[in-house]
Amino acid sequence: MKETIIKVEGMVCNGCENRVQNALKNIDGVENVVADHTTGTVTVTSKNEVAESVIKEKIEDIGFEVKED
Repeated sequence: MKETIIKVEGMVCNGCENRVQNALKNIDGVENVVADHTTGTVTVTSKNEVAESVIKEKIEDIGFEVKED
């Protein structure tokens, strides 16, 4: 299992968290997603190697901004 943590701007409520979680769960290989609007993070657990760029692109496709470190 691989865990990826991504910083996201624009999540302000539980509804935002649900939008992100539902979008990312549809990516092949993603096992679990936990979005937290209070910390501005999304934690993705995947079974196989899921490219971080694919995850970030999906987050941006639904209207949120990925923060780069």
